Amino acid sequence: MAGVSKFVRSVETASDWAKIEAMKKLADLISTNGAGEIIEHLHALVALVKNDGEFISWNRSFGAYKKLSPAAERLEDIFYEKDRQYVQWKLSAASTEHWMAELFPAEDDPPLVCDCALLPGPDGHLLFVAEKVDSNAELQNLVRRLNRQVKMFHRESEAAKKIARNKQIEMESVMIQSREVAQIDPLTFLLNRRTIVRELQNEVLRAERYKSALSISVMDIDHFKNVNDTYGHVAGDEVLRQVGYILRDHIRQPDVAGRYGGEEFLLLLPSSDAGAAAEQASRLCRQISEAAPLVQGHVINVTVSMGIAQFHPGVDTWDTLLNRADNAMYEAKRAGRNRWVVAD
Repeated sequence: MAGVSKFVRSVETASDWAKIEAMKKLADLISTNGAGEIIEHLHALVALVKNDGEFISWNRSFGAYKKLSPAAERLEDIFYEKDRQYVQWKLSAASTEHWMAELFPAEDDPPLVCDCALLPGPDGHLLFVAEKVDSNAELQNLVRRLNRQVKMFHRESEAAKKIARNKQIEMESVMIQSREVAQIDPLTFLLNRRTIVRELQNEVLRAERYKSALSISVMDIDHFKNVNDTYGHVAGDEVLRQVGYILRDHIRQPDVAGRYGGEEFLLLLPSSDAGAAAEQASRLCRQISEAAPLVQGHVINVTVSMGIAQFHPGVDTWDTLLNRADNAMYEAKRAGRNRWVVAD
């Protein structure tokens, strides 16, 4: 039952440390009666896979999800292309650290954002566990839970050198996850304002030092107040999520997108001139206007206005570059919206 023991220790890591003794009793119960029935009734997606990711078996929740992707034969098949190489690495390294990822959704639904883990299973196989994270409240609870674990680690005394080393490894993993979550906007899952501004500052320093091209785009949803006033703030939040999904799926690497504030987004395009940024803006304006998301039974037509600015070495700072793009965005609004303008 070594695989079950590992699974129980993972559950302990995700639970309140005040319940350790109760969890040990649960481990004994699972070891005695078998974990299959318990795993079968979990709401989380659980699948047993080979070391190369080939599916062997799965629980009821994963079975219901797999019906949406019947062609998926390996674990990486249920992830987006941008994440598959990372999943293959996780399989080969047999890493037990959790990671956040998006799974393919059902038809027109948004992607499934999940907290994923690979755990040692029976006969040398691996147990894949994915728990859906789909709301601001859940993300906040995740941050609080991770921070609480960090504090509990600090309060624990060292019982032995081996135990202390294991706790140190677990604490580092929790702190890394906590920092990652703290950088993400909980509504759109893009970089939050603080992080995208820091990335902008770094890119400006890099472009200045190496005299490389850099362009940015400021995007604002047109008439967003009317969406909130007509359909309510819940519908407005869903529109923001849909725009966030489009940005994540349709910008190239190494471009970066973040929620700058309210209904405004900031895109960074390293090694790109204003012409390349304009091509991207034209494509995004069209894709967003054609999306027309269905929210609470209402088809909401959404358009955006974008302002583009190219970095001028020796002239621009990060804030002057941002101001020029912002001014160009307002010029696009004055020109009729649903368009982009390149700053001089």
